[in-house]
Amino acid sequence: MIELTYWLIAALTIPVVGAFIISQLGKFENLREASTLLTAISLFAVNVYVYLNLADAQQAGFVLAEPIKGLAISFSINSFGVMFALIASGLWIATSIYAIGYMRAHKEQHQTRFFTLFAVAIAGVMAVAYSENLFTLFIFYEFLTVSTYPLVTHSGTPEAKKGGRKYILILMGSSILFFLPAMISVYFIAGNLEFVQGGILEGSLDPKWVLPLLLLFILGIGKAGVMPLHRWLPSAMVAPTPVSALLHAVAVVKAGVFTVVKVVVFIFGTDFIADSGANLILIWLPIITIVLASFIALTKDNIKERLAYSTVSQLSYIVLGVLLATSDAVKGAGLHIAMHAFGKIALFFAAGAILVTMHKKAVSDLNGMGKAMPLTFAVFTIGTLSILGIPFFGGFWSKWYLLSGASQVFVESSMLFWSVTLALVVSSLLNTYYLLSIPMRAYFAKNDAYTHYKEAPLACLIGMAIPTAMTIYLFFDPSVFYQLSLTLTE
Repeated sequence: MIELTYWLIAALTIPVVGAFIISQLGKFENLREASTLLTAISLFAVNVYVYLNLADAQQAGFVLAEPIKGLAISFSINSFGVMFALIASGLWIATSIYAIGYMRAHKEQHQTRFFTLFAVAIAGVMAVAYSENLFTLFIFYEFLTVSTYPLVTHSGTPEAKKGGRKYILILMGSSILFFLPAMISVYFIAGNLEFVQGGILEGSLDPKWVLPLLLLFILGIGKAGVMPLHRWLPSAMVAPTPVSALLHAVAVVKAGVFTVVKVVVFIFGTDFIADSGANLILIWLPIITIVLASFIALTKDNIKERLAYSTVSQLSYIVLGVLLATSDAVKGAGLHIAMHAFGKIALFFAAGAILVTMHKKAVSDLNGMGKAMPLTFAVFTIGTLSILGIPFFGGFWSKWYLLSGASQVFVESSMLFWSVTLALVVSSLLNTYYLLSIPMRAYFAKNDAYTHYKEAPLACLIGMAIPTAMTIYLFFDPSVFYQLSLTLTE
C-alpha cells in the first residue's frame, strides 16, 4: 500500500517537475521537446504500473493539506480515476509528438511557454483523476480552467483574446454560481464530501430535493458542455490544434464529464437518483444537447468549429448514460469517455495537418484534397467511423452499452426509451453527414489543384497514427476500459 502511495505521488508530481524542466530549455528546442516526450512517457508508465497493481490500491493515498477541519485536499487510487489518468497520459504522448511537428511547421511563437503550460494542465488532470473527495476535485477542476486559459489565448490575437474571455467567464462563472453552492449544500446535508460507492446523500436528503441539487451540478460543471453553457467550447477553437486536442480529448471536456459521472455515482448514487425520479426530467438536457448540437454542426464550414459542436453533442452521450442510471448505460458512459477521446483526437489531428500543410480551414475548400493527403484523410475517416459507432472501431462498444442501458428502462418508461433511442439515431445520422462528408468530399470531389502528394510533417503523422490505431484496437479488445468502468456499477 505504501509503495503504491509513492507511485500516486509520482503521477501527480512528474508533470509538474517536467513543466519546470521544459520552461528552462527555451534556447534548446530539441532538448525541450525531448524533455516533453520523456515526461509524458514517464507519466504514462507510472499510471500503467498503478493500473497493474490496482488490487493493492485500497489503502493507497495521502492528505496534502486540511485547510478546514473535515475538508482535506487528498488523493487516492480508484479504478475510474485510473481509467481517466491512463487516457490522459497516454494521449499526452501522442499529442506531444504531434505538437512538435505542428508547432514547428506552423512556426508558432512562444513554443516553450506552450509545452510548459501543456505539462501544467496535465498535472491538473492527474489531480482531478486521483481526487479522493469532491472538495479536492473542485479545486483542481478550477485549476485546470486557469491553467488552460493561456493555451486558448496562445496566439495573442484579438480573436484569441475574445475566445479566451468567453472561455474563462463561462467556466469560472458556472462554477461559482452553480457548482460551488451545490458542493456546499452537499457538505451541510451529508456532513462530508467523500466519494463513496452508492453515494452519500441517501438517507440525508429528501428525494424531492434531488432534482434542484443535481441540476445545480449539471449547470455548474460547464466543462461537460451541456447546453446552454456550451459556448466556451466553440470559442476556444481559436487555439492551436494541439490545444484543441487537449481541450476536446485529453483534459478539459473529459474532466467535465468525469466530474459529472463522479457526482452522480459517488455523491448521489444512481439508485437514489432513479428512485427520486429526478433523472427522468434532467435527462432532457443531454437529449436536447445531443440533437441540437448536431444540427448546429451541420451549419459550420470551419472544420474545427464543426468538430467542436460534434464534441458538445458527444459529451452529452456520457451525461445521458449516467442519468439513465441503469447498469449498462453507466458502463456505456464510462466507456464513451475513452472511445470518444481516441476518435475525436484523431479528427482534430487531421484538421491540424490540413492547416499546416494546405493552409485550409474550411470544409468547402477540401474538394479533391484526398489525392494529396491520403493518410490524413484516412485518419479522419477512421476517427469518424469510431465516433459514429460503426463495428470494427472502438466507438461501437460505448454506443452499444448506451442503447442497451436505454432498453433497461423500457418497462418503466417506454416513452423515455424511444426518446433516447430517437436522439441517438438522429444524432448518428447527422454525424454521418457532417463528418463523413468531409473525407468523401476530399476523396471524390473533382479538383485538379491537388495532384501532388503533400502530407503533414512526419511527427504529425506519427502522432495521428497512435489514436487512429487505438480506435481499431479497442474494438477487438476494449477489456481494459470496460473493466475499469465496471466499478461505476458495483
